[in-house]
Amino acid sequence: MTRYIRHAACFCALLLVALLVNATRIQVIQARSYDDNPANRRTAIARYGQPRGDILVGDSSVTGSKDTDGRLRYERTYPKGPLYAPVTGFASQIYGTTFLEHTEDDILSGTDPMLSAFPLWNDLTRRQNPGGNVVTTINRAAQRAAYEGLAGRKGAVAAVEPSTGRILALVTSPSYDPQVLSGNDAAVERNWARLNADPDKPMLNRAVRQTYPPGSTFKVVTLAAALDAGVVTDVDKATDSPDPYTLPGTTTSLTNEATGCEDAPIRAAFMWSCNTVFARLGVRVGVSDMATTAARFGFNDTGLGIPYSVAESTFDVSVDKAQLALSSIGQYNTRATPLQMAMVSAAVANGGQIRSPYLVERTTRSGGATVSTAGSRPVRQAMHPATAVRLKELMEEVVTEGTGTNAAIPGATVGGKTGTAQHGVDNSGTPYAWFISWAQGERDLEPKVAVAVVVEDAEADRGEISGGGDAAPIARAVMEAVLTD
Repeated sequence: MTRYIRHAACFCALLLVALLVNATRIQVIQARSYDDNPANRRTAIARYGQPRGDILVGDSSVTGSKDTDGRLRYERTYPKGPLYAPVTGFASQIYGTTFLEHTEDDILSGTDPMLSAFPLWNDLTRRQNPGGNVVTTINRAAQRAAYEGLAGRKGAVAAVEPSTGRILALVTSPSYDPQVLSGNDAAVERNWARLNADPDKPMLNRAVRQTYPPGSTFKVVTLAAALDAGVVTDVDKATDSPDPYTLPGTTTSLTNEATGCEDAPIRAAFMWSCNTVFARLGVRVGVSDMATTAARFGFNDTGLGIPYSVAESTFDVSVDKAQLALSSIGQYNTRATPLQMAMVSAAVANGGQIRSPYLVERTTRSGGATVSTAGSRPVRQAMHPATAVRLKELMEEVVTEGTGTNAAIPGATVGGKTGTAQHGVDNSGTPYAWFISWAQGERDLEPKVAVAVVVEDAEADRGEISGGGDAAPIARAVMEAVLTD
């Protein structure tokens, strides 16, 4: 009898071990596959069972969480949604996340191991940390000035700090309120359909995800290439440029909106934005040097992230001389995001150096302890320092005497470049108005801000002056906000 009892006890022990092994297999080895199974609602319930961490501008939150008492308990809120939508993106219980809500999701949702002092213990206990916070580089006053300056017109503004690459403003218009996508009811689905069907594309982040022909603002890049290559050595010497200029190998004539462009020196041609002078100059520089300089400024870079991805700005390297002439004045296949053109202006302001732009200053735990910081950013030399000095001088003259006088700020040194980008069939569309600029306060040791503004529905005359009329006042407001902050 004792032997049978012993056998039964051993069998029961084996069953117990098998149960423990199976429980371990399910809870540890296969836990990830069960977590990722779409039929498992526990992950979603846990994810929305606590408030999400916040995205901050300065010391103020621009996001929040609302307790709905529902099964997916907490919904995302955006107190100033349209103003900061290009920065935050949305966090939706149905449609997922975008922009900072997406790239910083591990911090905000509390799943990043760095939020815990004992991450391995949390993995074993399945405990979730409180959501951390993301502190942005955005300047509140500059963001507001850009948003109010666009006033609902289609367009975008990007502003950066030249010496560091910190993004100070990132605005797109028209915008939308991300909060209408936060929940999981039928209204969210209706809002999603409405926003996606809107021809004005309010969810498009025009500042970093839309490229435009940069028009005459690209002449900064063309002149940098010419000065670096030694094609231009004297900006006050007559250029032997015809008006109109027949594009090489064609019978097509390129004309100017400005007058007095025939044989105009580079100084005058830059100030009044003579297309003929700069188209011919780009041909003289050649496609190789033009492409090299454009790449140094950031064109044709597919890997830029701030941390979310930025659309590639392009300079076509497979062009004939006629196409190169048009590319050199920001037409043909040359395209740029507003952020890219802010980087061009920042390079001039920063002695020819470009700092990689970034949007996140640091991340913190819910209690405020720092998890990570931005750290030093990579530096790229876009042009020779002497070239940058010359371009700063010429950009200042655009504001003091040329097409960019609407950007002047009393007591500050401001440089700028206007531009008009033609588009549509046979360039029949209303031209995009561009303005890029930088500003330095009278007590500042170096320029504090570089800005790019594009207005899609500019209604000024079809000339270079539209950049000065439509876009320059917006840039001025943004620069003033930074200088007086």
